[in-house]
Amino acid sequence: MTNSLRLRLLLWLLLPMTVYVIAAGLIAHDNAARTARLLQDEALLSSARVMAGDIEWTNGYLHAEISPSAIEILSSPAGDHVYFSIREVGGATIAGTSDFPLRVPDESPLWYDATVSGHPIRAVSLIRPMYDAGAIKHVVVSVGRTLLQRDATAAALWQPQMLHFAGIVAIAVVLVCVGLTFELRPLMRLANDMLARAPDAAVRVRADPLRNELRPIVSAFNQCLDIIERKTAMQRRFIADAAHQLRTPLTLLGTQLQYARRQDDLTQIKETLLAMHRSNLSLVALTNQLLLLAQAEAADYADFQGVPVDLRAVATGTIEQLALLAQRRGVELSAQLDEPAEVMGNEPLLSVLLFNLLDNAIRYTPSGGHVALNLAAKDARWVVTITDEGPGISAELRERVFEPFFRASSEEGSGLGLSIVREIARAHLAEVTLEAGHGGRGLSVSVMFPAVQT
Repeated sequence: MTNSLRLRLLLWLLLPMTVYVIAAGLIAHDNAARTARLLQDEALLSSARVMAGDIEWTNGYLHAEISPSAIEILSSPAGDHVYFSIREVGGATIAGTSDFPLRVPDESPLWYDATVSGHPIRAVSLIRPMYDAGAIKHVVVSVGRTLLQRDATAAALWQPQMLHFAGIVAIAVVLVCVGLTFELRPLMRLANDMLARAPDAAVRVRADPLRNELRPIVSAFNQCLDIIERKTAMQRRFIADAAHQLRTPLTLLGTQLQYARRQDDLTQIKETLLAMHRSNLSLVALTNQLLLLAQAEAADYADFQGVPVDLRAVATGTIEQLALLAQRRGVELSAQLDEPAEVMGNEPLLSVLLFNLLDNAIRYTPSGGHVALNLAAKDARWVVTITDEGPGISAELRERVFEPFFRASSEEGSGLGLSIVREIARAHLAEVTLEAGHGGRGLSVSVMFPAVQT
């Protein structure tokens, strides 16, 4: 099938028109044949009536002198043959062709199709009663003519109509082609205008010059451009921030290497190597966070398909991983988990989400503080809430903390934790909200997941 819009629209026009022309042609052919047959039938009946008037009694016998006018009525320029027969009902032939097929009509006149001497004819038979000296005889007068003139008349009536229909189709095709050429010009100008723009120029398509049917397409195209530009800007900012964040530990690591090369004291070298080890761990952690963020951002939210995951089991495993960190920092870690909470998702990503939230809560909570994880059902959704007793986040900064590398405090970290949390939540059709903790102290983070429909 062709991909040309012009040809496809033309086909959509031609197909119904072709069906219409065929149907109209069949109807016109049927009407023309009926009209031609009616004209022939009337001529046959007129001729038969003239012949019936030429029958008379002569010396007690029936006799017929056929006048030339009876035959002239059926004369045709197509060269048809005329046959007739005049017979007594149940008697002999008075005049005409002896092998003419006799049909005695129940109701006079009777039209029928027959064959004479191998030629198909259209014939009519009528009955004339003849009275003489009290005697009554019924005479059957039959007249037939071949079909050449009838077919010629039908063709003369039908063919001009078909030529008329063909002319209408041809005119319609020409007008559609011309109309499409003119109507598609705005699109061609639009394409040329976009190609002529500079590569770095902002591309937006004006919908005003276009037809109403094309404006939704242009609006959708502009919206896609907006999304692409936002994504591109975010990607550029992310790359710049990532380069900046990676530059610091790499520079520090290089400085430490140079310092270690200049040292002769084994104790100094060991201390420098220990510092390099810590810098390397920091660099590895930052790289892993960057990879996790890229993985979460690459998730297709519209087509994301997960498997049933028990949030309670994921939360329990995460708490076990961070229990030692909480103990070292002197932070009390508690959890309140309801019955198994199933959501559709990716278990490793959900583990990262809960790990980042709990890790942040533990790191920002001072020694002697408390971090609580709560999992409960609310409005047909599963809600995970993590509350800490740290410094909290002011209301004006709660949206910005989801930006990569943004830090609300001077606490050590990569600034990617909450960015990863939001991207993983989006991939799971979940919502993340930040609020003040109990009594306005600390921070409460809630993640609301849609429950598995059973």
